[in-house]
Amino acid sequence: MPARDPLEPQDRPWNRQRLRAGNERLLLDRLRALGTASRAQLARETGLSKPTVSSALASLEAAGLVREAGTHAPERGRTAVLYAPDPAAGYALGVDIGRGWLRVAVVDLDGTVVARADVRNRARASAALTALVVDTARQVIGDSGVDPARVVHGVIGTPGVYDEQRRRVRYAMHLPGWGRAGLVDRMREELGVPLEVHNDANLAALGEYTYGVGAGSRLFAYILIGTGLGMGIVSGGRLFAGAHGLAGEIGFLPWPGRRGPETAEASTRQGREPERLEDAVSGTAVVEAARRFGMSGQLTAKAVFDAARQGDPAALRAVELEGERIAHTVAAAAAVLDPDLVVLGGGVGHSVDLLLGPVREHLRALTPLRPVIAPSRLGEDAVLLGAAATALDTARNLVFERRTGDA
Repeated sequence: MPARDPLEPQDRPWNRQRLRAGNERLLLDRLRALGTASRAQLARETGLSKPTVSSALASLEAAGLVREAGTHAPERGRTAVLYAPDPAAGYALGVDIGRGWLRVAVVDLDGTVVARADVRNRARASAALTALVVDTARQVIGDSGVDPARVVHGVIGTPGVYDEQRRRVRYAMHLPGWGRAGLVDRMREELGVPLEVHNDANLAALGEYTYGVGAGSRLFAYILIGTGLGMGIVSGGRLFAGAHGLAGEIGFLPWPGRRGPETAEASTRQGREPERLEDAVSGTAVVEAARRFGMSGQLTAKAVFDAARQGDPAALRAVELEGERIAHTVAAAAAVLDPDLVVLGGGVGHSVDLLLGPVREHLRALTPLRPVIAPSRLGEDAVLLGAAATALDTARNLVFERRTGDA
């Protein structure tokens, strides 16, 4: 920013306007952190004078961004009016597109979910999946009772990485046709909502940091183990995405397999060793291992873990093998990132009660590094809540700028 000419008049209207907008934004941010506060408390918290606080609160209230939220009667002194941000000043949309499920939620500016839907994803083509996202989002917005024009921003979580330049999702191998160009543009147009697209594991990490077990961590890694494999990295409260948005795509790591305790049969996949880590660490890998060890029928990862809880020998061997492979994943993350916490989430991560023992045991044999390993607190909602939290950050800024004219 160029230096301001010291001879330039300092009482220009634009200067006063920016100062006023800065004060209003500061107060609104403090109110969000405090929940409710009086004028006197806000003056103490921000260092602004009481007249400045009163003027800024009046402007925020007139803009519909702040509302009265009761009173506080101290033992001494006058009763004080309490103020709080108005959560109904705007809304945000969060979307989680998974291979098996589509989850959509509308949240107010406090982050409270006002409506949501979880629907089976039976789409087997990109056009059908796009239509499902649009129809479900419209349904959720309708169920919320919110004017669609007040949903000011949305974030979509999806496997893969969105290429803004080519306007398409890359590396979403488990969603057929999802890499076609223009699909996100179509959803933006049909919904009439500005949409961002982010990797699902990254959003899950942000969700876990904002609402879950990752809160307060200096640097933690969220490993999403489901149909595929991914990792989100949050450092100092910020997502680390890498130079091209590909940080955490650990599914692409080579996986030569291991002989020894696994036996050649258990470490071999269809006559060859897995080529990528995702082939070895996923719900599909759990099912394939269980079949090799003798289970039969219509198997899912959940069915294998349920059978292991009942003591089924083949299922227990498959879970043990999955635990060892997850330990390799954690060891790689620990060596590269030095996290203080590794969170296991996704469909397979939901069975951490069975996996933590094998993971920790094998990790001790693999590396001297010892990050804390914990299950996701948010479970299946991690991606959705991360999407909503990310959309909310932008929505709050947009609502402030529109209501105050600070564009």
